[in-house]
Amino acid sequence: MSISSPKQPPTNTDSTDAEGLDRNPVDLGVKRWKLRLPKALRTPLGFVGAVILAIWLIVAIFAPLIAPFNPLAQDFTRLSSPGGENLLGTDTLGRDVLSRLIVSARTTLPAAAFVVVCSAVLGSVLGAIAGYFGRAVDEIIMRIADLVFAFPTIILAMVIAAALGPGLKNAIIAILLVSWPSYARVTRSLVMSARNSEYVIAGRLLGFSAGKSLIREISPNVLSPVVVLATLDVGSAILTMAGLSFLSLGVVPPTPDWGAMISEGVSQFAAWWIAFFPGLCILTIVMAFNFIGDSLRDALDPHTAQEVGETSS
Repeated sequence: MSISSPKQPPTNTDSTDAEGLDRNPVDLGVKRWKLRLPKALRTPLGFVGAVILAIWLIVAIFAPLIAPFNPLAQDFTRLSSPGGENLLGTDTLGRDVLSRLIVSARTTLPAAAFVVVCSAVLGSVLGAIAGYFGRAVDEIIMRIADLVFAFPTIILAMVIAAALGPGLKNAIIAILLVSWPSYARVTRSLVMSARNSEYVIAGRLLGFSAGKSLIREISPNVLSPVVVLATLDVGSAILTMAGLSFLSLGVVPPTPDWGAMISEGVSQFAAWWIAFFPGLCILTIVMAFNFIGDSLRDALDPHTAQEVGETSS
């Protein structure tokens, strides 16, 4: 008596299922990769902003290797026009403008990102505390924020920077002190609308503390608007920092800085390249962050995304 072996299921050699659909592993991998792309980068503005930002990040990281000359060396003819050895010309001291532009990105981008992150953290924490506890705590924090909002941002930053003295560190402190109220106000409104929700009340009944309720229950609903605001605020931080340097309240010479280069070029109208190229750098990086911020807002806000979809259709 022989025992027959169980029949093996037929193998699909051409990677096609019963429905006749192609199930090529390579194609599936491509599809998964496409699905994992951030939704904000699928829009034209988001893609363009991401490409510009990536280029500037590469320039900032590898600035010492990319810069053709020493940005502090006065080795060339003063006020030489663009072309030849100096692609973007030279400044009033005979320094290569292109090298100074490249090295300036190494200072401006990290400083602006650091200011925005610190402002977002400080403002979000204060706004969450004000919105969750309310009453006297809310009044104190919001009245301080209103006091900061009462003055134009650049004017108040100038006053603080002038009181602290010129320098990159003091410029960062000045921008930080004038930037946090916007995050506090946004976070406060979101926390106030979420603290009486059913899931937050259920957490309280389970014995969640105020800190645990804010972190576990409320913060996921607050994170997306704060990220969008922070992305848009990086461009504002770059502009404010350039404005302080333009007024000699930011980066101290001879350290290269876009704002200081524009200030130098203002007095040299014939040498247009001294101020034009730093201004173009500021324009491109601010546009990149604005493009990414707008795309993130459309992707993370369901109401805005629905309106955009209806408009495009």
